[in-house]
Amino acid sequence: MAEPPAPPNAPATGPEPADGAAAGARRGRWAAGLRSELGRLLEIVALVGLVVTQPLLDVLGRSPDFFLFHRADREQILLLVALIAVAPTVPLALLGALTRLAGRIARSVTHTLLVGLLTAALAVQVGRHVLPLRGVPLLLVAAVVGVAGAAAHRRWRAPGRVLRVAAAGPLAFVGLFLLVSPTSVLVLPRSTDGAPGAAATSVHPPVVMLVLDELPLVSLLGPDGRVDATRFPHFAELAAGSTWYRDATGVSGWTPYALPAMLTGRYPARDVAPHYSQYPENLFTAFGGLYDIRAEESITRLCPPSRCEQPVAPEQGLGVLVRETGKLLGQITAPRDSRIDPEDSYREQTAAEAGLDAAEPIPDDPKFRWDSLDDNQPARFTSFLAGLKPAPRPTLHFLHLLMPHSPWAFLPSGARYDGPDDLPNEGAGWVELARQRHLAQLGYTDRLIGETLRTLRASGLYDQAMVVVTADHGVSFTQGFQGRGMDAIKAAPGEVAWVPLFVKEPGQHTGRIDDRNWEHVDLLPTMADEAGVRIPWRVDGRSARATPRPAGQKHFYDRPGEPTPIPDGVPKPVPLPAVHPLVGTTVAEHPPGGGSARVADLAGFRSVDPDTGTLPALIWGTVPDTVPDGTLLAVAVNGRVGAVVPVVPPDPGGRRFAALLADDQLFRAGKNRLDVYQIGADGGLRLLALS
Repeated sequence: MAEPPAPPNAPATGPEPADGAAAGARRGRWAAGLRSELGRLLEIVALVGLVVTQPLLDVLGRSPDFFLFHRADREQILLLVALIAVAPTVPLALLGALTRLAGRIARSVTHTLLVGLLTAALAVQVGRHVLPLRGVPLLLVAAVVGVAGAAAHRRWRAPGRVLRVAAAGPLAFVGLFLLVSPTSVLVLPRSTDGAPGAAATSVHPPVVMLVLDELPLVSLLGPDGRVDATRFPHFAELAAGSTWYRDATGVSGWTPYALPAMLTGRYPARDVAPHYSQYPENLFTAFGGLYDIRAEESITRLCPPSRCEQPVAPEQGLGVLVRETGKLLGQITAPRDSRIDPEDSYREQTAAEAGLDAAEPIPDDPKFRWDSLDDNQPARFTSFLAGLKPAPRPTLHFLHLLMPHSPWAFLPSGARYDGPDDLPNEGAGWVELARQRHLAQLGYTDRLIGETLRTLRASGLYDQAMVVVTADHGVSFTQGFQGRGMDAIKAAPGEVAWVPLFVKEPGQHTGRIDDRNWEHVDLLPTMADEAGVRIPWRVDGRSARATPRPAGQKHFYDRPGEPTPIPDGVPKPVPLPAVHPLVGTTVAEHPPGGGSARVADLAGFRSVDPDTGTLPALIWGTVPDTVPDGTLLAVAVNGRVGAVVPVVPPDPGGRRFAALLADDQLFRAGKNRLDVYQIGADGGLRLLALS
């Protein structure tokens, strides 16, 4: 008998329960897959945070001057931080999502590979700190660590769980950057103005202050201990009409500490940003009540917006920040030692790059093509010159110019040259090249001093004004102790701490030398006394009108709050190496040949146009391994020897040599001939075939 039909509202029977179970299983598998994908994403986030986010934000957090130099505002800094924290993870996450389309096995293998690669990248950074290995050996060790990490991650659950917990790291790194790093004040600044100074007298002369950067006093000195008037005629001219404080020292080798000390009159006490919110009592706020302020700062922002705006800026914008941060990441992740310092990106824009017209007439100079070289003038210097004019109110004209600070790119004539980023500044053969490039750029800086003096005289401001020219710190070119760190300070304090200081009082025409024990905290009280301004806060410095501090000891700060005593006394000039007798001579038309060398940018000699203001003046290349270390090479242009340099011991760049041809008279318009000769033990020359 057939079964009666089911009632219309009876529950469904038959295969439907099985379908529901399948749907539930599918939902369960989908949820499990989602949890798995989320876990993998968290693992990648954790590793990227350790490899990219933490080291970048650590370096940038300790370098507020990086953002100040590039004039980054709060929004740009926040966008850059967001990019550092998020952007590196996005392509890796997308790669994982795409490989999932090829199946679970492909997705799992891809994730394991990513874990291994990121672990290896982390091992490179850790290895640089704990192992003596560099280059390929360090990469091999990191590869082994990466393989081991990938295998452990695939075999055991514990590494993955640890990484998923560590995924909170990037958020913590961002929080530390924004809240407690020295850079945090640029994101969350306090709007603070210091108290203005009161009038101490009724006379307030114009003030012109030019602060140079990374200029040791000894670089200016001749054998007699005076400014070398042959090499630096305009510094000598300045010394002949001002008071030269020959025993003047900066208080730190680092601008973010040295410049605030100069402009506040206080020794460095805290590791904070060189920002007006951290130093509300400074030159600009003290003078601001009585003076108009025209300030051109570089890697500080001590003048508050209520006192001045800085009209000409270097390269700025998020694009520049991202580009320079990318370079910094390359240094951090490289398997070799590098100077991880955002300061490497500080370079003065030229007037041509900034689109500025020349600020003054073309100098009457016998050297070549000043009309073209004016375009090479730093843009902020051009703006500074344009403002040097008498005004109804007392005016403070201030410029901190990153000259002759590296990167070195100028010849004494003002012509520019290009060079590779990887030429060392340390080691046999390299330190002397660095010194030569520094002195060449100092020669160009001397020209800028001459233009400043000429502009002041032409405007009628020279006699009226107090003129101050100094530098914040020096730099050591002593073999084995190059730079400005503690080793250099202890081994060569005369190069790091002693800086030129010239103060021309209003109406002064006769130069004099004052060898008192001067420290740069003395600068603000001295300027205030000369300008008739009473400083409304306690300073550590002493005015030049007061009793000099006792001789015998000076204070120098590699870190704020930690003074290092250095001995007092004007440093002796550093003797320059003797010029090789071949330099400046003409080579015979057909010297014997033999051997070879590879030279970079050889094509640059095929068509030289001095009107562009750029010359191929830095020569670098490699020679075969058969050429012994220390072998001398003569470098000649158009038959005349411009430099004699040694072959340096091999490094990752090969068995290299490099030479600076500082005399622009070696070059001519059109095709130029470059020759490199190996100098034999008997002084004979052997022409090398160049490629």
